[in-house]
Amino acid sequence: MLRLARRSLTAVRHFTASSVAESQPPRVTTRNSGGRDTLGRRLLSLVYTKRSAVIAVKKWKEEGHVVQKYELNRIVRELRKLKRYKHALEICEWMTMQQDIKLLEGDYAVHLDLISKIRGINSAEKFFVDLPDLMKGPLTCTSLLHNYVQHKDTTKAEALMEKMKECNFLKYPLPFNHMMSLYISNGQFEKVPELLHELKKNTDPDIVTYNLLLTACSLRGDTGDLIAAEKIFLELKKMKVDPDWVTFSLLTSIYIKNSRFEDALLSVKEMEKRVSRKIRFAYCSVISLYAGLGKTEDVHRIWKKMKSLFRKLNDAEYNCMISSFIKLNLLEEAENLYTEWESVSVTGDTRIPNLILAGYINRHEMTMAEMFFHKRMLDKNIVPSYTSWELLTYGYLHKKEMNKVLECFKKAISSVKKWDPNEKFIREVYKLLEEYGNTEGAEEVLSTLRKAGYVSTEVYNLVLRTYVKAGKMPLIVAERMKKDKVSLNDETHELLKVTSKMCISEVSSYLS
Repeated sequence: MLRLARRSLTAVRHFTASSVAESQPPRVTTRNSGGRDTLGRRLLSLVYTKRSAVIAVKKWKEEGHVVQKYELNRIVRELRKLKRYKHALEICEWMTMQQDIKLLEGDYAVHLDLISKIRGINSAEKFFVDLPDLMKGPLTCTSLLHNYVQHKDTTKAEALMEKMKECNFLKYPLPFNHMMSLYISNGQFEKVPELLHELKKNTDPDIVTYNLLLTACSLRGDTGDLIAAEKIFLELKKMKVDPDWVTFSLLTSIYIKNSRFEDALLSVKEMEKRVSRKIRFAYCSVISLYAGLGKTEDVHRIWKKMKSLFRKLNDAEYNCMISSFIKLNLLEEAENLYTEWESVSVTGDTRIPNLILAGYINRHEMTMAEMFFHKRMLDKNIVPSYTSWELLTYGYLHKKEMNKVLECFKKAISSVKKWDPNEKFIREVYKLLEEYGNTEGAEEVLSTLRKAGYVSTEVYNLVLRTYVKAGKMPLIVAERMKKDKVSLNDETHELLKVTSKMCISEVSSYLS
């Protein structure tokens, strides 16, 4: 939900920087150039980052063409939308070297943001420090603040906000929205009311502010804060701020969480009215919400509409629709749509087949899951991801097929360069090992975890519990823990005391 609010926040940020930079002539896009050669076409065609945007601009000038600032700014905006930040930065840097191009604060704000994306926040800070004092205004400060927020650097963000307050730069809601986004993402909801109060002392909240407040409401507890959300929506209308699709998306989610399905349906209908071809990604939110309300016909209707509007649907859209079918318990339809995806997509994105795999595993249909995994993934050269192996591990845990659990667990961890430890996953595997007193399996998992760089006191305690269940005494546990730089806690000592009275186990083949 925070992602939805950030989308509107991003849109406002881009608009502010570019609109204040200069008053531009009507936008002329490369799509409307009738196929003729333009600077925009040349720069947007530089797909590979190793190619130089500066060389393309220089060549354009050498051919006798005039390079205008408004055109370069437009191209930079297009490149940023496409996440082609390197070429956008090259154009910004080229403009700073041209004596006939007068740069405004908004231009430097965009330049700073691009430096942060390509070279890091430290370089962006240095760029800001080196700016002329006249250019250290609300726009460049807000751009730097945005990057502190992106890096979740609360200390620097708060210090910059204080400095902006001293300089009387807080006359519009964007800086406050950035800080609100940071506090919400950090779970610091208690700081939001004070920030809102400060905002209202300086300016009026905008739609992004209200969407962020609704986001905070949606994240409080399992069901969200419905009463607060409805108060925010009433205030929004009282202030004559037009709600957008994000507003109704957030409201709908909160209504669904609170089983207010009639209100949720009215809300998602309002959301749908505000969705258009220009905001394509919003259609997936509409589909997901209709699926959450169990409205199969509406899910089909929106999907059909998307197919009529867009020549080709992307992986994210197929992901959304397949997820919605599974949520509606229409697994057969989900697999039919997966077949369609196979015929139109060349990405081999593992996340799509993982949805079908999860669908079968959650229904405990492991035979179907195995068939899908082998015939629709492995046989078609889709490389299983960590999630694929994790799903299979959980499926085999439910069937208590220990050998397959261990095989898939090891493949899951070896499928990633750096494993982000999932303690619940580890506990579930050891739970089954303990149930059967499978000490060899416990040592095998310990060995796998050690290779992945994750061994803890809890893991050793899980191993020891397996030995207790088996009625065996493990070998040199304290020495192994010392070698792994793992401390013993009270539970470890108690488990070692219990196992010391048992018969000595055989030497495990995984004992190091």
